[in-house]
Amino acid sequence: MTITLVPRLLTSERFAPFGDVIESVVDRTAAMNAERFERFDDLCKLDMADDGRVAVSIARCRVATALPYRLDMVERHPLGSQAFVPLGPSRMIVVVAPPEESVEVSDLCAFVTNGRQGINYHLGTWHMPLIAFESGQEFLIIDRAADQPNCDTHSLDEPVMLVES
Repeated sequence: MTITLVPRLLTSERFAPFGDVIESVVDRTAAMNAERFERFDDLCKLDMADDGRVAVSIARCRVATALPYRLDMVERHPLGSQAFVPLGPSRMIVVVAPPEESVEVSDLCAFVTNGRQGINYHLGTWHMPLIAFESGQEFLIIDRAADQPNCDTHSLDEPVMLVES
């Protein structure tokens, strides 16, 4: 049996148990550079355990994903948060589950961004790997770099079909 998962619109309140929504929010603005710019500060909580350091990277999609999309595994990063910010207008769909020891299909939630939002997964939050809907899409990644591995994977007991909202 295949379970269908329909994404809901991503909001800070809905996503709070799993991480942070990264977007320019009017009530968090400050002027900078002789007031020629608005700056939106402290948009997510980066969390790097042990001797990890913050790494900033860019990922470019080589193979686009189409919906429906079959999801049969999730991953988590137990030693650091992980943020993805689109470098151009780009709708993202994220599937998450709470940061527990294991994950059940019934724990999964799906969200779709408005094309300008990024996300930051809290330390240990289960999530599907990054997908993009157009080849060439680029994402800024902020995560943990260190010598020890920081990725656990979990195969789902039953597949989930991610569909359009």
